[in-house]
Amino acid sequence: MTALAGLPVYLDLMHVMGLSESVERHLHVRDGGQGWTDAQMILSLVLLNLAGGDCVEDLRTLEGDEGFCRVLRQVEFKALPRRQRRERARRWRRERHRSVPSPSAVFRYLAAFHNSEEEEKRRAGTAFIPLSNEHMQGFSWINRDLMSEAQRMHPQKTATLDMDATIVDTHKSEALFCYKGMKAYQPLNTWWFEQGMVAHTEFRDGNVPAGFEQLRVFEETLDLLPEGVENVRLRSDTAGYQHDLMRYCEEGKHRRFGRIEFAIGCDVTAAFKEAVSGVEEADWTPLTTEVNGCRFQTGREWAEVCFVPNAIGKSTKDPVYRYIAIREVAVQSQLPGMEDQMELPFSTMTMDRTRYKIFGIVTNMDWEGEGLVNWLYKRCGKSEEAHAIMKDDLAGGRFPSGKFGENAAWWWIMAVALNVNALMKRIVLREPWIPRRMKALRYSLINLPGRVLERSREMVIRVSKRNPVFDLLIVARSRIKALSRHLPDSG
Repeated sequence: MTALAGLPVYLDLMHVMGLSESVERHLHVRDGGQGWTDAQMILSLVLLNLAGGDCVEDLRTLEGDEGFCRVLRQVEFKALPRRQRRERARRWRRERHRSVPSPSAVFRYLAAFHNSEEEEKRRAGTAFIPLSNEHMQGFSWINRDLMSEAQRMHPQKTATLDMDATIVDTHKSEALFCYKGMKAYQPLNTWWFEQGMVAHTEFRDGNVPAGFEQLRVFEETLDLLPEGVENVRLRSDTAGYQHDLMRYCEEGKHRRFGRIEFAIGCDVTAAFKEAVSGVEEADWTPLTTEVNGCRFQTGREWAEVCFVPNAIGKSTKDPVYRYIAIREVAVQSQLPGMEDQMELPFSTMTMDRTRYKIFGIVTNMDWEGEGLVNWLYKRCGKSEEAHAIMKDDLAGGRFPSGKFGENAAWWWIMAVALNVNALMKRIVLREPWIPRRMKALRYSLINLPGRVLERSREMVIRVSKRNPVFDLLIVARSRIKALSRHLPDSG
């Protein structure tokens, strides 16, 4: 018996995408060694994420599911030629009894991604990002292969990249304090909006600001985008308000994509407030949004602002950007005497005796103001939802070690699992499964009771036909089969 009768569908999809081959091509931790291969290690941890495990010790639970382990062993050797099956068998000095690696084997494996030489370069009180060793760099190329498969199955000409950091609190003694005053790590993620995938992620200490070396990360992401992408747009919060990043996009310095359009939250400085105060009252336009075909008032207003910051106002060769201000009436009243004692998470200013919350946007796009603002606000939906999925739905919220490199590898494996699940929902399950979170997928699809049978050299997973997703499992496997033959799927 197995309690994970729906999980083998993910194995089918990973086989079609060539995930094992990609891992063996880009990771070489276990080359020429004995025991578990790189592909066996990574796939086991990806499956652990999908099944709901959040720590290395949860591999014991996965190993305890006898039915699923039989399926995993069958899939592992089914597609291999006899010569490769014999080579796999020779990697073990003794008879192999496990289907997934033991926790101790995984800990030893993750240790290979830690760059101890870089740790000696740390200096107290300074932001530092250790260089990845040769093994860690392979994860970026594995993820690129996944994006290439997504592009083959669901081609997109535009890549809207949402860059945002997330704080993952931890109790590891080696972790550093973040700006919120707690020990944490602060990875910087780049979300590909059209594909619903993580295009790039960089694991960082908690004391590293979100905007630290953001241009370098953006360039690395651009180099990883697959063929078929013609246009790139960038969205970011105020962490991306860096003139080197904006200049890079405006001047079209990337050899492949040229000029990149962007919309970024800007700092509401005293100079910006002064420019906003010069906007005539008649120039403020109500901001509306569309929901299910109907337009609604948001209670906010936007206006163009004539503003040139000092950083780009010293030369005629400096680029000129478009600034937009957004204001919203501050409904909450301040208590008398608290004006200078309470720090708010947003900037405020008083205009015509009315107190407003003030936000700013800088862009090089010529879109109509309302459309541009609403387009930028979409960043606050999916990319931040992805952070919640990483930390709560998958295993990104709990780290296996106090060593930076081991935790970075653990984070990358979680990101690979997230992208595999994104492909499953968009390419295989389709609507209405695309917006569903892992909790719903596990309850309805993955955690199904099933009976594993072996007949005539074939393996069968028997699931009750009365289960509501029985027909979906059949359709999903037929769609995956069509993808494996590179045939058009009629749906």
